[in-house]
Amino acid sequence: MINLTPAASKAINRFIKGAENPVAGLRIFVSGGGCAGLQYGLRLEQEKAEDDYEFDIGAGAKLLVDPMSRPMLEGLTVDFVDSLTQTGFKFNNPNATGGCACGQSFSA
Repeated sequence: MINLTPAASKAINRFIKGAENPVAGLRIFVSGGGCAGLQYGLRLEQEKAEDDYEFDIGAGAKLLVDPMSRPMLEGLTVDFVDSLTQTGFKFNNPNATGGCACGQSFSA
């Protein structure tokens, strides 16, 4: 299960509603890269893949996760911060064994 704070849910719904084209959901995934070896990725998807896991995040919005990323994201908490010094999504992953100062990269 992926947990979203109210601020993250509100931001995701805002991005989905503001998209130019119809959106099936927000994809969250893990890919190689970043200073700690793995990094989080987010993108709006127009179509859900057949093997995606789908999470309802309210107001008709969906979070999509591919089967390869799901084990690394289990228990993840996503927050959205909007302050003078930082704007964007923050990730708190109990599966991460290490990370970097930016919070966008981790090791498992």
